[in-house]
Amino acid sequence: MLDTAWRPNLSGSPERAQRGYASRVRTALILLAAMLAPACVHAAEPARIALTFDDGPKTKPTPLMSAADLNRALLHHLTKAGAPAALFVTLHNGADTPEGRAFLESWGAAGHRIGNHTVTHPDLDAEAITLAAYEQEILDCDRVISAVPGFRPWFRFTFLREGNTPEKRDGMRAFLKAKGWRNAYVTLDTSDWRLDQRLATVLAKNPSADLAPIREAYLSHLRQRAAAYRDLSRRLFDRDIPQVMLLHYNLLNALFLGDVIEALRRDGFSFVDPEQAYADPVYRLEPDRPAPGQSLLLSVARSRGWKLVPEYERLMDDGDFEIAALEKQGY
Repeated sequence: MLDTAWRPNLSGSPERAQRGYASRVRTALILLAAMLAPACVHAAEPARIALTFDDGPKTKPTPLMSAADLNRALLHHLTKAGAPAALFVTLHNGADTPEGRAFLESWGAAGHRIGNHTVTHPDLDAEAITLAAYEQEILDCDRVISAVPGFRPWFRFTFLREGNTPEKRDGMRAFLKAKGWRNAYVTLDTSDWRLDQRLATVLAKNPSADLAPIREAYLSHLRQRAAAYRDLSRRLFDRDIPQVMLLHYNLLNALFLGDVIEALRRDGFSFVDPEQAYADPVYRLEPDRPAPGQSLLLSVARSRGWKLVPEYERLMDDGDFEIAALEKQGY
């Protein structure tokens, strides 16, 4: 039964009201399809995660690895685990150079998907960023990556923010639909970037530091997020959905991705191709009031008028809990 949050807002002009009503009806029908997706099929399957990585490939070295070693390490972890993934390309991080192009092509050659994450990673919520400028960033990135094996017409919003005005949000939705591109939503949001920053800080002070505490904090963080978002999907749709996990192309994952995959498998998760995950009707939703910079599941919950229960508060803390624990250990 659809709750009252899906009733149309009839204020304003009749034309605007009609457009709003049509949008809400379309969203409600997709939501109904997501809720009624064959529960008996999903009940027989383990919980599923599709791994996706933003902001790569990068051509700058890190304290422990060269750029080439980092790229090889990420691909090694995925190949060893038999885990398909997607890489969302931020062009100026290196894919527009011969070295970075080779890294990018190695992902496609390994069977992974390639998507678009702009040229310079601008924030569409910023007042200075116009819709036209943001669209051009996508087009310029597309011209470089569209010929790479594994390319898919998938776009992931930078910072997961879809615009600070209705005009930007609706304009981007129309732009993507006109181009035939998918909004590459995230449901299992993580703050791996924050822990990667802490890793860099620790290594800058002591290149031979014991990294076991950071590894344990990272594994705990991802396991908590995976369990919480799985629970939220069950509350929203009365079933498990294939979760799309947001990670980043960074040293943290080059070091510990194998441990991450092993830990999540012990928790009952299996790993699926992002293309399989995006076939679920959940990923066709367009929440009316998306929470900026956060999981699609949180946006859907807020669009339905839900108030988040206390156990979900850590989903929005950017890893503050784990950072505080590391600081207590002197990290």
